[in-house]
Amino acid sequence: MFAIAAGLGSCNKYLDKSPLTDISDKQAFKDFRNFQGFTEELYSAIPLLTGIGSHNNWNFGDEDMWEPTETRVLAYNIDQGDYWGWNTAIFGSWFKNGGNPASQVRGDKGNLWGLSWYAIRKANIGIANLALLNEATDEEKNLIAGQLYFFRGWYHFMLMQYWGGLPYIDQVLPTDQSPKLPRLTYQATAEKVAADLQKAADLLPVDWDATTTGAQTTGNNNFRINKIMALCFLGKNLLYAGSPLMNRESTGNSSYNADYCKKAAEVFGQALTLIETTKRYELANFANYSQLFYTFNQNGKIPGLKEAIFMENLAEAAGRWRWNQVNDYRPMTINGSGIKVYPTANYVDYYGMANGLPITDPATADAESGYTPEYPWRNRDPRFYNDIMIDGEKCVNNASNVGNNQYRQYASLYTGGLFRTDNSTKAVFTGYMNSKLCSKLTNDWEGYRENNTFVLSLLRLSDVYLLYAEAASEGNNSPTGKATNYSKTAVDAVNFVRDRPGLGVGHVAAKFLGSQDAFRSEYRRERAVELAFEGHRFNDLRRWLLLTERPYTQKKGIEFDRATPNGEIYESPRTARVANFRERVLFERQLGQRHYWFPFLISDVNMYPEFKQNPGW
Repeated sequence: MFAIAAGLGSCNKYLDKSPLTDISDKQAFKDFRNFQGFTEELYSAIPLLTGIGSHNNWNFGDEDMWEPTETRVLAYNIDQGDYWGWNTAIFGSWFKNGGNPASQVRGDKGNLWGLSWYAIRKANIGIANLALLNEATDEEKNLIAGQLYFFRGWYHFMLMQYWGGLPYIDQVLPTDQSPKLPRLTYQATAEKVAADLQKAADLLPVDWDATTTGAQTTGNNNFRINKIMALCFLGKNLLYAGSPLMNRESTGNSSYNADYCKKAAEVFGQALTLIETTKRYELANFANYSQLFYTFNQNGKIPGLKEAIFMENLAEAAGRWRWNQVNDYRPMTINGSGIKVYPTANYVDYYGMANGLPITDPATADAESGYTPEYPWRNRDPRFYNDIMIDGEKCVNNASNVGNNQYRQYASLYTGGLFRTDNSTKAVFTGYMNSKLCSKLTNDWEGYRENNTFVLSLLRLSDVYLLYAEAASEGNNSPTGKATNYSKTAVDAVNFVRDRPGLGVGHVAAKFLGSQDAFRSEYRRERAVELAFEGHRFNDLRRWLLLTERPYTQKKGIEFDRATPNGEIYESPRTARVANFRERVLFERQLGQRHYWFPFLISDVNMYPEFKQNPGW
């Protein structure tokens, strides 16, 4: 009241300046509480992949196919080779420029390009003011510094994956001058990322709950940046730097860089040793597999269990599933709205047999693996039955909801079936439906579209084991390659993922252990299966220099007839006999070498000559 009375006579003068100008830098950075408040916005700038548009999409490899005539989703632009869509797509581009980390609006929370640069500048401001943190313990100073160094490196790494080498911004750039920092090669940028992530790992604890500072917020520290996160992304950064695409961009050599792979394996070895000794993270039991991705009717509980290491933006209003993919995974006959998307048949082929052997040709029987096209869904990897919905599976519990029509209640995915013909552009043109990211009973009537909490893990533990397997084997040119600081070999790590409690997929067969070329096909297939539809495939195909190569350019569907007498529903879809099983190409991408990198915005590359556009754009 006193302040109001004192200010009545000079209201206009007061409005001439912002109240924030009265807050000194020393106030903002003087103690842990204030400095942590400053640092919190770096978490708010983490991109949101799964909730930024009405029909957001994050899988741009060979795993999904959206409605072929739907031009508003970014996946369409990627398929057509129009990578400018990263900033112009109407639906589903989480890469865009701009954004507001303080906003709770979905469209402000993707914005990888815009928010990353914002966060990098903020991290640099924090690092430049670390000396002002006087009213703090050494532990508090380390926690602040560790987070700042992590985020500076991490946001650069997130950008590099799509645009290649960058100017590395490690200072507070003046706002009244045009920058002149040249683009570095990918590997030179990665070295600077590595230095920041290593510094973060040295400063941060494994678990904030076990610190004096973190004890004040016990139970709410799970996604605070920690030592394991820093080490895992450090390893991933080094492995990416050693991958064929990034090695070619930096050196002209299109093979793996063994030195970077060895360094990555050592870092992953350190991280996995910490994980296994502390139990900070653990592989989930397969019985709870769906809870790694979404929870249903659990009062908004965040999924991920103890396996999720680093997740996309957790903003309450922005990051929930109801208004996004929920209408897109089922055909109009049971889910009457949405832009439809279905798994491709060629990607489903990566799901091999329960004995661990791959399917070499889906049209041909294989006595060794036990696969036969007459029984194409028999004895498959258990993840296949969890992730993929097949012909004859129940889609609607209450038959009266669909007029007691068995062809609507049970998935009629055979050639000529209702799900394949009703509303043709939205029908299940690939012959498969996704059930990894939503219930098999997602339909218009029974409530499974409601009360879901969907959050995508940007890094989970099974991914770390598979990244280690790649780094250790490629660095040592052997399936039994290993880090010097960790007990598991590369093949042990793949088998460990297959040994997930309750999963029990057969180990990598001996015939794939005779050479690195043979093993490469299996660890890559394991990545395809374990991490299916989680946003990793596009980057994997790119960094392996496979994006432009057949068969990875093709998107296929299946055709078959039911072998039941009158086309009736099967007694057991998993063991059903079918006839005339075959695949056909629905679409083939026409991509060139320029499509391995996104183009920079024209306005950005025109800022100064040293900031060069990517080749071909």
